Amino acid sequence: MEIKSLNAIQNYTSAKPATDPVEGGGIGGTLRDTAIDFAKTMAQAEETAKAAMVGDADPHALVQALAQTELAVETAVTVRNRVVEAYQEILRMPV
Repeated sequence: MEIKSLNAIQNYTSAKPATDPVEGGGIGGTLRDTAIDFAKTMAQAEETAKAAMVGDADPHALVQALAQTELAVETAVTVRNRVVEAYQEILRMPV
């Protein structure tokens, strides 16, 4: 009996750090970082497009920037759709 309780205490102590909050993290920090990355991707694509119009950018760089922008927008739309679906699911729950 004594060994089992000691083992349980050791397991709890080793698992406890996994449940501690992350400094500066959480969903708010993740969403903020994602929004900042999205804005940077859009700004870089815009700068590349402007440079391509003037003739300063390589056409390959323009295509690559447009592909990155397309992927970022598709990801943002997918996340938005999932959030809306989750909200609608919550509204359908009985109180």
